[in-house]
Amino acid sequence: MAVVRPDFSLTTPRPAEAPLSHRLATRINEYARLARFDRPVGTWLLLWPALWALWIAGAGRPTPRVLIVFVLGVVVMRAAGCVINDFADRDIDPHVRRTRDRPLAARRVSPTEALVLFAALLVAALVLVTRLNLLTVKLACIGAALTVSYPFIKRYFPLPQLYLGLSFGGFSVLMAFAAQRGELARVAWVLYIAAVLWAVIYDTIYAMIDREDDLKIGVKSSAILFADMDKFLIGAMQAMMLYALVLVGHDMHFGRWYEGGVIAAGVLFLWQQWLIRKREPAGCLRAFLNNQYVGLAIFAGILLQYVYAS
Repeated sequence: MAVVRPDFSLTTPRPAEAPLSHRLATRINEYARLARFDRPVGTWLLLWPALWALWIAGAGRPTPRVLIVFVLGVVVMRAAGCVINDFADRDIDPHVRRTRDRPLAARRVSPTEALVLFAALLVAALVLVTRLNLLTVKLACIGAALTVSYPFIKRYFPLPQLYLGLSFGGFSVLMAFAAQRGELARVAWVLYIAAVLWAVIYDTIYAMIDREDDLKIGVKSSAILFADMDKFLIGAMQAMMLYALVLVGHDMHFGRWYEGGVIAAGVLFLWQQWLIRKREPAGCLRAFLNNQYVGLAIFAGILLQYVYAS
């Protein structure tokens, strides 16, 4: 007698597909991680120089519309910079311990999706900057071009942290003065130099975390270029930045409130030197993160100067 065997292919249910809302939430989460919205420290590091400049250029009373545009613009452009950076490094990041889980490196987001997100962020930034004067728009176009080129220039330029500072780290200072005053005064350039130096400082400390991996895969960084002189050169740049801030205070006839902010920043720099003394990744990461308080200290000095000395 023939044996009839059950056809399990017809009776076994297929795995249930995740609801559309869940899939959509997952994609949004990956895009947010790609744009680093989950790591706001980088946004603060870019926002503080803009706030320094807005308060100084606006004599302690920045125009509300300009302030809103700059805050939103920094958030959007920082996100755009992170997306295009990860797009350029999508085949490098999987080989670096710190970056291998990024959405593009882990192949959870496609290069096409990243480019679409980048374009959307650029359009948003363009809409924001068109609310400002023509000089600011021109500077924004230059800054955007420099920012977009950074991920590709850093493959060939031995000091990519300097290029980052010139383009991404400090360009908002010049734009802030252009938006508030319609011109670039001497103090704007001195403050720009301070912001550039600061970006080189904190990004060199950040690059110290990845030095071993970067050496293996041939990535260039100031941490590699400086070699065993890294701590000394970081300290030299910290002193130069503080001196530039002193010059800003002298030019603006600032008093003790501002000087207190600069002194607080100097104390934080000394703490960072202690943290990186052994060049351990954990200590370098703490020193990098500590820079958000450097920016806060300087801004607090500027703010209090206008509040209590005016």
